[in-house]
Amino acid sequence: MSTQQEFSRALVPLNVDGVDLTVAALHRGGDQAPIVFLHGFGSTKEDYADIVRYAAFNGHPFLAYDAPGCGETSCSDLARIGIPFLLKTALAMLEHFGIRRFHLVGHSMGGLTALMLAHQHPERVLSFVDIEGNIAPEDCFLSRQIHDYAREDARRFFADFIERTRHAPAYASALYAASLRHKVRAGAVRGIFESMVALSDHGELMDKFLALPCPRMFMYGEQNASLSYLAYIKSQGVHLAEIRNCGHFPMYSNPTAMWERIAHLQRLSAET
Repeated sequence: MSTQQEFSRALVPLNVDGVDLTVAALHRGGDQAPIVFLHGFGSTKEDYADIVRYAAFNGHPFLAYDAPGCGETSCSDLARIGIPFLLKTALAMLEHFGIRRFHLVGHSMGGLTALMLAHQHPERVLSFVDIEGNIAPEDCFLSRQIHDYAREDARRFFADFIERTRHAPAYASALYAASLRHKVRAGAVRGIFESMVALSDHGELMDKFLALPCPRMFMYGEQNASLSYLAYIKSQGVHLAEIRNCGHFPMYSNPTAMWERIAHLQRLSAET
């Protein structure tokens, strides 16, 4: 097996709103349009490293990084982290890597951050694959637990959250739960979850999503095919991608189907 590097690793020092970060990233160059990946809560940049295994993406630069509070990224003030802070971090990372226009892929928490990014800078986004990112109040099945199972102690809440997730009747839930303690700092959970709930309930996310001028895809696992808005967003021109044998985590349950559908939307965007 070749040991040639197919992507590079970087540690990027940033200061976002007075908070010191060292952001851990994976990236590669190329002569096609860049692809930017924003991972979900409890996931990391490595969810998207397998892009190098799929010929459909040959020539495309990509950037994936660990959000503040997650993975290998360090953050001097975990209590400051929420979706607005994650958005500012994303913009700083785009600036650092000199990425102007790009295809955007976001999952869950990263999908919500990506939506806010695309809403703020629609002229920069070539296409947007939203992998079960929040666009309606019903999407807060994980984040709303910060209110439904409230605890004052952040570590106790997170431990309980992990156990509930471990036993959830959905594809990949136990696998996801097994690494949560290693991928997320407990002190970051409350700010992330509370901001996700607030935006989902009051942020007019559906309107923002449907107003985007770029080609849009909403990807969801077949276990979540009962989401009430799917027919509506399809009628508004959104491409739907249902992933078989999957719940909330296509990158764990059916990654080949996930990559095929991402490539499909990018081909469509190149034709428009």
